[in-house]
Amino acid sequence: MPELPDIEAYLCALDLRIRAKPLQAIRLRSAFLLRSVEPSLDSFLGHEVAQLRRIGKRIVFAFPGERFLVIHLMIAGRFRWAKPGAGIPGRSGLAAFDFPDGSLILTEAGSRKRAWLRALEGAPALEALDPGGIEPLTCTRAQFIEALTRENRTLKRALTDPRILSGIGNAYSDEILHGAGLSPLQRTRNLDENEQARLFEATVETLTRWRANLCAEAERAFPKRVTAFREEMAVHGRYRKPCPTCGSPVQRIVYASNEANYCPSCQTQGRILADRALSRLLKDDWPRRLEDLEPD
Repeated sequence: MPELPDIEAYLCALDLRIRAKPLQAIRLRSAFLLRSVEPSLDSFLGHEVAQLRRIGKRIVFAFPGERFLVIHLMIAGRFRWAKPGAGIPGRSGLAAFDFPDGSLILTEAGSRKRAWLRALEGAPALEALDPGGIEPLTCTRAQFIEALTRENRTLKRALTDPRILSGIGNAYSDEILHGAGLSPLQRTRNLDENEQARLFEATVETLTRWRANLCAEAERAFPKRVTAFREEMAVHGRYRKPCPTCGSPVQRIVYASNEANYCPSCQTQGRILADRALSRLLKDDWPRRLEDLEPD
């Protein structure tokens, strides 16, 4: 799922192409994409996009008169920028938004179509879509810690909860925790002051760095490779590859449809974390420390 740096990169690219440009047409390929009935999509046609913004992982096209088109890409939704009037791809295409200089194509890979579009009128309707998490790049350290410790959660779950922090998901939470040198399973209320400071600083540094890099790329060309798996990442999606800091093989915990990637040497004092299912299945055969792993 595109997260804060990826969404900001899309916003940078879109700002250059559609801000202050009139929306000429909206072409829907999938009727299930639209999750609202009022105002009508036709009422936006001919009006210029006044502002582009982000609410969590949602992209907002703001029009004059407090009218908004809101798109949530969910896991597999992506944007493409194409020539004016370009066709919508047959299998993955959901919609096209036509502007004078090009068409913004919305696609979604896979058979489960979860991305959505909502048309809204009035600021209260837009605010109702906000899950409530604080913005990690504008909050203070005190606000960050207060939100994080409101409940005693694992760090991985707390960082990715949109009611706690805005815009962070599976990928960048792994990178943040590696940067902070903290276990994904450590509890939020068990952090000492030094660990709290490291976590806040790693959050700001990681998101700021990735946002800057991706936005710089988006200013040169419309983003084509929006993915949660990047070679430049330290641990996310790098299972069994060497940690860039210490060289130890990156490990992971798989749970439901997600996973947590971490470096045992940098984050868990050499301990291998076991997910519940594997712990029950393998019992004593589950390696407990880094040195217990079999070499590849």
